[in-house]
This record gives sequence, C-alpha cells and structure tokens, in this order.
Amino acid sequence: MLEPIIPLILFAIVATTTPGIATTLSTASGAQFGFRRSVPLLVGSAAGLATVTGAAAAGLAGLLLAVPSLQLAMKVVGSLYLVWLAIKIGRSGPPNLDVTMAGPNSFLGGAGIQWMNPKGWAMGLGAAASFAALASGPLQLALLLGATFGLAAAASLSLWCVAGMLLARLLKTEWQWRALNIVLALVLAASIIPMWRSA
Repeated sequence: MLEPIIPLILFAIVATTTPGIATTLSTASGAQFGFRRSVPLLVGSAAGLATVTGAAAAGLAGLLLAVPSLQLAMKVVGSLYLVWLAIKIGRSGPPNLDVTMAGPNSFLGGAGIQWMNPKGWAMGLGAAASFAALASGPLQLALLLGATFGLAAAASLSLWCVAGMLLARLLKTEWQWRALNIVLALVLAASIIPMWRSA
C-alpha cells in the first residue's frame, strides 16, 4: 500500500534535507540558541512548507487535468532547477553561522520564510507535476503533498538545528564544509531520477 508513495516520500526527504534558506536558518538558530528555543521556528517553517506545497498542488493539479502535456514541461523545468540548485550547493562553502540575531525566529517568521522561498514553490510544483497520478483530484493531492512535505520538513529542520549545535564544533575547515556540500548536491541531483520514473 505504501509502495506507490515511496518515491514521493524519498523526494520530500531529500528535498527538505538539502541546504536552503530554511535549513540555513535552522542551523544558525540551533548554533546560537539551542534546540528548545528554536522549536517555534522549526514548526512554523514545516507548516509553511506544508501550505506552500499543498497550495501549489491544489492549483496545479486542476491545470494538469485540463492540459496533461504540461506535466512534461513542469518535470523539465523542475529538473533543471534542481540540477542548478545541486550545482550551487556543491560549489558553496561553509555557512555563515556568525549571523547576529536578537533571538530565534517565531512560528510566523518560519512560515513566512517558506512562502517567500523559491525552493519550496519549486518543490511543490515539481512534486505536483511528478506525483499527480497518486491522487484522484486536486484536494487529495494537496493534502498528500502538504502532509508529506510538512512531516519531512519537521524532521529535516530538526536535524539541521541539532547539526548547527554540533557542526559549529566539528567542521573547522572550508574543505570539510565543501565535501559535505558536494555529497548533499549529489544526493539532490539523484532525487531527480524517481521523479521521472513515477510518470
């Protein structure tokens, strides 16, 4: 019963785990404020991504039903964006964890970050185009994607928050950060494969 949605779950895990605006903020918050004080930010960001992917799926699913050839175009555009993002991640150095913040961000701040985050919209649109066949209609697809991405984001952002507390102490050199970024970039690029197999 879970087999049809395993590619979606894997895609959501990889997409929400790769570095971006929300993961960087979660890492910085963990490094500066610890896990407990970062919880409102983490929950808000996960809820924000859930609503972004749900909204993208609800609107796009109806359009895909009317124009099925649009799904191929969305997959191409989504794949190109993810390749570009993987290259950008692979070429980046250490994150700037020394950003001075007065305090951890709020629930609304975390949600707002996702609504302005092009990566979140691209994930939602790409997942809606790639996994539309898993749902019988726009509302069901919106709920499926919203729940999947919201849960994946809650888990991954929590890990990045904890990583912020640890990585600031463990990774000392730029080449260590570059090696980590290259691995994450390769994993993100590999996540494109299930998108094309789910057609």
